[in-house]
Amino acid sequence: GLSLSLCPRRFAVEMAGGVRRKSPGSPAPLWGKLHTLWQDKHLVLFKTEYTLLVVSVLWFLEIGINAWVIQKVAYTEIDWKAYMDEVEGVINGTYDYTQLKGDTGPLVYPAGFVYIFTALYYITSHGVNIRLGQYVFAFFYLVTLLLVFRIYYRTKKVPPYVFFFVCCASYRIHSIFVLRLFNDPVAMMLLFAAVNLFMDGYWFVGCGLYRQVLAVSVKMNVLLFAPGLLFLLLSEFGLIRTIPKLSLCAGIQLLLGLPFLLENPIGYLSRAFDLGRQFMFKWTVNWRFLPEWLFLNRYFHLLLLAAHLLTLLVFALRRWKRPGESIFELLKEPSKRKIPAPKNTVDHILLLHFLLHSHLWNILRQIKIVCNIITPSLTANLSRQSQIVLVLFTSNFIGMCFSRSLHYQFYVWYFHTLPYLLWSGGVKKLAHLLRVLILGLIELSWNTYPSTNSSSAALHVCHFIILLCLWLAPPLPSAPAKTQEDTPVKDKRQ
Repeated sequence: GLSLSLCPRRFAVEMAGGVRRKSPGSPAPLWGKLHTLWQDKHLVLFKTEYTLLVVSVLWFLEIGINAWVIQKVAYTEIDWKAYMDEVEGVINGTYDYTQLKGDTGPLVYPAGFVYIFTALYYITSHGVNIRLGQYVFAFFYLVTLLLVFRIYYRTKKVPPYVFFFVCCASYRIHSIFVLRLFNDPVAMMLLFAAVNLFMDGYWFVGCGLYRQVLAVSVKMNVLLFAPGLLFLLLSEFGLIRTIPKLSLCAGIQLLLGLPFLLENPIGYLSRAFDLGRQFMFKWTVNWRFLPEWLFLNRYFHLLLLAAHLLTLLVFALRRWKRPGESIFELLKEPSKRKIPAPKNTVDHILLLHFLLHSHLWNILRQIKIVCNIITPSLTANLSRQSQIVLVLFTSNFIGMCFSRSLHYQFYVWYFHTLPYLLWSGGVKKLAHLLRVLILGLIELSWNTYPSTNSSSAALHVCHFIILLCLWLAPPLPSAPAKTQEDTPVKDKRQ
């Protein structure tokens, strides 16, 4: 067959009938890459093609930073002892959730929390070896970074210099992981693993992992991703093929919570899934400027819930859904939706075959046509991955904006998603410096202890700017529905 090269210089050599050979004095490939890197050194932090290089350096740097923090910064006891007391009660044979409690109050996390922290209980010598526990959480932190960096590397949305603010520059995130040993980081680590599976097309496995995080694992905050995930499942599979994935979620919930459900089902459900739990005003980060009576008012909570649901609905109808597509079309099988069918793949193959076997002098003229055919197929997967991440991250962010209260450990719920949201917005005048400024103000708000009227107000202003940018982003481009030929491939990856 004929080897077609899109490199003009190489192609000219091949047309001359000769084989291009490496001259004795030509530099080695590695040296050539290093030379190119040195020439582009001023662009390394701004070009997404260098993302892998930058995040690799930062990840190895984080190993040293976490070790230094553990050794040099004093550990602060907040919830670790309470976690250990709660799981110790289960180890001793108590399966009634209403009887499980620690220093900070009753056990209010789902069953998966018990299993995970029971393992940590034994690893840390019944919770006594806190230093070892800190290193375990440092490992969780590094795994979380790998999962987050992979998302950013695959989507190529954010310039590499921003990743310094995603890891090294945040004091609060390091504190949450290795100085406080909260359960929130474990939940988010598993969540980002599920997002990676969704991006790779493993929806069935990803839903299982997500549900383990959501309903039967560490914390219910991952519920904030649920509306976005439901939209993606309906968009990808339709209603009928979404039901088995939701059934998997319910099955995992039932299985892991079974010991506690058999003992006291009402007690387990009321404690582990208490959505009406009241928060203390002294710990709030986002509503400090309100009077305490209003902060505790149930009508205020209902107003926030209504605003949350309305915003989700508006984004689903106007930003997540493609133009011209009815929301009810999502309930149908993708192949049965009223969307223009894609061009026949066979026609593309025949056209490429013709171009590759035409006269050599005509190939150069046809290269542009070949690229126009190949480029959409190469970029379609990248666009779909970006859509998956954007919908999930936006769904979670909307929940954070209208949360009844945000405590300091909740920062990890959306910290790693903020750069993606900022650089996905549709406000072109929001330059790099302004985006970094917003990240800095959010970091400052979360590091102000105790929170003040100014820090809470600044946090809401930053949230509003990000939400506005997401709303002004261009809607998703119209895309053809999947063909029948795509179905077996997708099923294999489920």
